[in-house]
Amino acid sequence: MEYAVETFSLTKTFSDWWGRNKVYAVDNLNLKIAANQVFGLLGPNGSGKTTTLKMLLGLLYPTKGRALCLGGDAAEPAISQRIGFLPEESYLYRYLTARETLDFYGRLFKLPAKVRKMRTEALLDMVGLKAVANRQVGTFSKGMARRIGLAQALINDPDLLILDEPTTGLDPIGTRQIKDLIIELAKRGKTILLCTHLLADVEDVCDQIAILYGGKIQAEGRVQDLLQQTDKTEITTGRISENALVKIRQIIRDEHADCDVKSPMSKLETFFINIVAQARQQAVPTSGAESKTEISGFLTAAGAEKSRPAAVLDELVSPAASTPQPSQETPQTHEVHPVRSSPEEDLLRKLTAQPEPKPVAADSSVQPTPAEQQLQSEQQIRKDILDRLTGRTDSDTKNQTGGD
Repeated sequence: MEYAVETFSLTKTFSDWWGRNKVYAVDNLNLKIAANQVFGLLGPNGSGKTTTLKMLLGLLYPTKGRALCLGGDAAEPAISQRIGFLPEESYLYRYLTARETLDFYGRLFKLPAKVRKMRTEALLDMVGLKAVANRQVGTFSKGMARRIGLAQALINDPDLLILDEPTTGLDPIGTRQIKDLIIELAKRGKTILLCTHLLADVEDVCDQIAILYGGKIQAEGRVQDLLQQTDKTEITTGRISENALVKIRQIIRDEHADCDVKSPMSKLETFFINIVAQARQQAVPTSGAESKTEISGFLTAAGAEKSRPAAVLDELVSPAASTPQPSQETPQTHEVHPVRSSPEEDLLRKLTAQPEPKPVAADSSVQPTPAEQQLQSEQQIRKDILDRLTGRTDSDTKNQTGGD
């Protein structure tokens, strides 16, 4: 397969109430994205980026033309199960927890239970949400929702990953993590279609870009070819003496060119991440998501699940240390801890508790004391409540005791 994504005169027009063509969202788009490539689709708001993505996924029907993904129509189940999609807004079931959300999407792809569980735990750890895996996603912030949205886009280990504004709402550490993930997935042989407004992110990760405006491609090509300034020369050296700088300036003046000498600057993103990494090494507590730098094993091991048995999948995620079994020769002492029961269990235990038997008086004519009468009354009340809870009747009691 030469191209992972290919469009032929793809066009989409939106009509007004009377059915007249109102606007061309996408106009005769011919797009070719090679396999194993990170492609950036750029453009201002209203340029047709999201409409193009929806037509690629079969969520919108084109007015004219055709779109192919992985050699076929994305609406076909055999093709759609190989595609991962992160929309601009994460549409999640707010009453499901993070772990239940990933398990739900894994079931949609009909993943086996063992694979589904392994991937869920690995992705939660990768996106830094393992500590809040049992919280409902409706309580998540926007950045946390984007993290769980990215995890659900990777649950099926897709061959084609389509990301629409993946870093929206993420902090700089999360943004760097997404960029590292994209680079790592491309190394594995996956194709990534990235749509974003953050041009610095595109410059860091994309191999090729296309800039849309008015539904048409205005510029397309390799990032290096489009951004390289061939009329200038940049030289980076270590620290040199002032005498050497004077000689360099003189050489440049002899070439009839201008010279600007200054110390290079680091990117603010790199500086920010280094400061946070230092704080993390000092074990400074935080209530935010824990960003990870490692990529999940099943995403980075090339062809791991296609070439290895399913039983080996457990090795991709380090299991928790198992508790050693006590030896039969050496006796083990165990400390008993009290088990905290629920209020319902406490009530049932009180109702079923049998009091210690009292010695029966030899003379049956002796009347019980007021304390004994109160105890008998409480026992009868407990018995009545227990019979109601268990659904027992007087006839059941007589049958068990053999009648009157």
